This record gives sequence, structure tokens and C-alpha cells, in this order.
Amino acid sequence: MTDSRTASLSRSTGETSVRLELNLDGEGSTSVTTGFGMLDHMLTLTAFWAKFDLRLVCTGDLHVDAHHTAEDVALCLGKALRDALGDRRGIARVGWARVPMDEALADVTVDLSGRPWLEFRGDEILPPVIAGEEKDLWREFYKALASAAQCNLHISFQYGKNGHHLLESAAKGLGLALAQAVHRSSDRMPSTKGSLD
Repeated sequence: MTDSRTASLSRSTGETSVRLELNLDGEGSTSVTTGFGMLDHMLTLTAFWAKFDLRLVCTGDLHVDAHHTAEDVALCLGKALRDALGDRRGIARVGWARVPMDEALADVTVDLSGRPWLEFRGDEILPPVIAGEEKDLWREFYKALASAAQCNLHISFQYGKNGHHLLESAAKGLGLALAQAVHRSSDRMPSTKGSLD
């Protein structure tokens, strides 16, 4: 269980260019620059609470909006997570957290099952616009993350009024859930099937 769980990748399209390095067994050290400050903040929170070391730079078509940047960053982060986990032998696989942020509360549950699925509930309480972007950007971000990581991701906003607080609760919750899910404590494959796919 001493194998390095790291990944690095680059992805360039006509809309974005992303470079990242990820270490699942880090200390929560982050350097994130996407040009969209709210995304930087949420990624930093998630990596910090997961105790992942994350270096990420993205340049994107922010003159359009932040949609492509958020989606492509999530695709890259999800793929890096999947690559760093390898065959996932010995991991807990499932993690969950409930995190308050002042008046806001969100629940996050993750299963690194090899099957992509997003449940994004309670988002009707999010303000229509957060940090200058439509709230749907965040559903698309987490959908892309779950798809690329091939995990089940359930995010449920329980209550709250401030959009920043609600998103921060979810970002911290995801970090804590991932910290649990990637934790290794055995050499066992965490599936009665004998594999994860």
C-alpha cells in the first residue's frame, strides 16, 4: 500500500487548455488558477478537505462564460482521480459528509464504483446567479466530474439562503467524502464482484 497515487494530464480544445497534477496522498496543498475565482475557491476547498495536493491551471473562453472552463476542469479532475486510484484495490470506496456553512447545509455522498451517476438535489434553493454565472454551471461541473471519475456522486442541498455558502458546504463535503472513499486500509478489492467497473 505504498504505491504512489498520483496523476498528471493536459487537455487542450478550441475552448480550453487544462494542465493538472494530483496526489491523493498529499497534505491538501493547492495551487488553482482557472480565471474564474469562484471555481478556484471551490476546487481549493475540495482538495484541502480531501487532503489532496492539486496543481491546476486552465485558460478558457471566459469571454463567452465560465461553462466550458468549469466543465473541462471537472472532466480533467475526474480523469486524474480515476487514473490515480488505479484498480482501487484496498480503498474504502464510499464516503459521505454533512457540512454546515453558516445558515447553509449540504450532504455529499460518493461511491467510487466505476459507474458514473450524479444526483444533484435541492438546487432550486440556489440563487439563479452566483458569482456572475448561472447556477446550472455547478450541476454541469459535478456531472462532468462524476462522469470522468466514473463515480456515483450525490449532492443534496438541505437548506440555506446564500449561494456562496451553499456551494462551499458542498465543496467541503465532497472533499471530506473523497478523503474517506480513497482511504486505503487493506489489499481487498472493495466489491463482491471482485472488480470495479
